[in-house]
Amino acid sequence: MHRSNFLDIFLIIAAISLLLDWYVFYGLRTLTKDWRSARFRRLITLGYLVISIGVSLLFLTGLGSFGTAKGMTPFHEWVFSFFITFFITKVFFAVVLFLGDTGRFFYGIINHFTGLKSKPKADKPFFSSRRKFISEAAVLVAAFPFTGLLYGMFKGKYDYRVHRQTIYFTDLPDAFDGFTITQLSDIHSGSFDNTAAVQRGIDLAKAQKSDLFVFTGDLVNNAAWEIEPYISRFGEIKAPYGQFSILGNHDYGDYVEWGSEAEKAANLDKLKQHHKTLGYSLLLNENVEIEKNGQKISLIGVENWGFGFIQKGDLDKALQGLDNDSFKILLSHDPTHWEKKVRYHPTTVHLTLAGHTHGAQFGVETAGLRWSPVQFRYLDWAGLANEKNRYLYVNRGFGFLAFSGRLGIWPEITVITLKKA
Repeated sequence: MHRSNFLDIFLIIAAISLLLDWYVFYGLRTLTKDWRSARFRRLITLGYLVISIGVSLLFLTGLGSFGTAKGMTPFHEWVFSFFITFFITKVFFAVVLFLGDTGRFFYGIINHFTGLKSKPKADKPFFSSRRKFISEAAVLVAAFPFTGLLYGMFKGKYDYRVHRQTIYFTDLPDAFDGFTITQLSDIHSGSFDNTAAVQRGIDLAKAQKSDLFVFTGDLVNNAAWEIEPYISRFGEIKAPYGQFSILGNHDYGDYVEWGSEAEKAANLDKLKQHHKTLGYSLLLNENVEIEKNGQKISLIGVENWGFGFIQKGDLDKALQGLDNDSFKILLSHDPTHWEKKVRYHPTTVHLTLAGHTHGAQFGVETAGLRWSPVQFRYLDWAGLANEKNRYLYVNRGFGFLAFSGRLGIWPEITVITLKKA
C-alpha cells in the first residue's frame, strides 16, 4: 500500500477518534454527575479530554515524518501505541454506551406507541440510574483492553518465550538425528527502547546451545544504522555449525523516502555488510551444505518473496546444484512463499523456516483456543504446518513494529530438533 493511502487511513481513524471523544465525554459526565466534589468531576471529564485529544493531536503531527529516512522511531511507536490504546478503549466504552442508549430509545418508542405512561417523578430516577449504570458498565468493560494493552507495551514486548518443536523425517541423514536449530526472526532493531531487556532475549537464545543458528529476516525496520547499537550483542550468538541469515521485506528500505535510488541501494549494501559483521552468512538465493560426520544436509536461503510484498526470492536459482534427494531446509521470510510456491515445487524442500507475521503481536494461544487477527490475512501465521511431509515453521518474531507492545503473542526464540523417524 502506498504511503499516502496509509496517511489517509490514519486521518480517518483520527477523525473517528475525535467523534468518540465527544461520546465518551458525555458518558463520563453521566457517571460523575452525582459525585460531591465538583473539582474531581472536572478532573475526570476534562482530564480525559485533554489527554485523549492531546494524544490524537500528537499522533497526527507525527504522521508526516513516518515515511522519512528515519521511518517510525521508538518515539513514533510510543505515540502510535498510546493512540491505538486510547482508540480501542474508547471503542469498547462507546459500544457499551451505545447499546444502553439504543435500549433506552426503543423502550421510549414502545412506551409511546403502546400508550404506557409512568409518573414523571418515577421515570426520571429510573432512567437516570439506568444511564449511570450503563456508564459504569462501559468503564468496567473498557478497562480490560486498556490495562491489557498497557501491559503489552511496558512488559509483554520483552517477555521472551522459547518454543520447542521436534520434527520427524524418514530421510534425515543419520548423523543429523537430534540436530538442533535456534531460529530468530523479525528483530526489528529500530523499535528497541530497552537494551537490557533485549540482552535478556539474546542470552536466552545463546543458552539454547543449538548446533545451528538461523535468522529469517527483518533485521531492521528500514535503515541499516538501526542495528548498529546492537551488533556486538547479537553477534554473541554462535553455533558450532554456523550462523546463517536472509533478508525480510523491511530490510530493503521500501517503506521510507530516500534522497535517491543510489542512497537506497547504499543502505541495503551497508545492511548486508552488517550481517557479515554479526557473523551471519547471508544467503541471497543460494545454498550451502552443512556437514556432520561425513553426511550432509542442504541449507537454502532466498531473498524476500511475499504475496502482496516484494518478490525477489528465486527458489529455482537457490536450488541450483542440489540433488533432488538431498535433505533440504529453506529460509524464507514470508510464509506465503511456502503456501504459494514451496509446497508445490517439484523439488522437495523438507522444512521451511519463516517469520514475518509477528502473530499480529496480539492474540490468544491456550490449549483450547488459538486466535489472532492476523489469521484473516495469513493461512499459517505461527507454529508448525505440514503439507504431505513438507513442513513450515513460522516464528512469532523477536521484536515488534508499529505497536510498541505484545499481548498474548509473546516474542519468540524457536528451537527445532530434527529427528529420524
